[in-house]
Amino acid sequence: SGINAEYGRTICSLNENMFTGVRQGYKYKLKSVYAHFHININIINDNTLVEVNNFLGEKFVRKVNLLTGVTCKPTGNKDEIMLECNDIENVSRSAAFIQQSTTVKNKDIRK
Repeated sequence: SGINAEYGRTICSLNENMFTGVRQGYKYKLKSVYAHFHININIINDNTLVEVNNFLGEKFVRKVNLLTGVTCKPTGNKDEIMLECNDIENVSRSAAFIQQSTTVKNKDIRK
């Protein structure tokens, strides 16, 4: 009965998230923070593709396709974007994909 109760709670949580998404929607704000090289974020392809330019001064352009239903737009604040969607899983996964695309590898991030 313990497993059945866990499944029941999971289903209730999923339903609550769906209702909240339809009524209010979900918004995630992402802010680019830099010390020296200015990070440029471009939103293209009808607000469904995010390009990150000049990350750590690199010429490589990071492109992140947003998941179904997720749209991206600038917030008006400097270096900040907002992801919006009715599905909390899609909007949170899209935010995670953008963050993971800028993971620093093979460098000491403390310097």
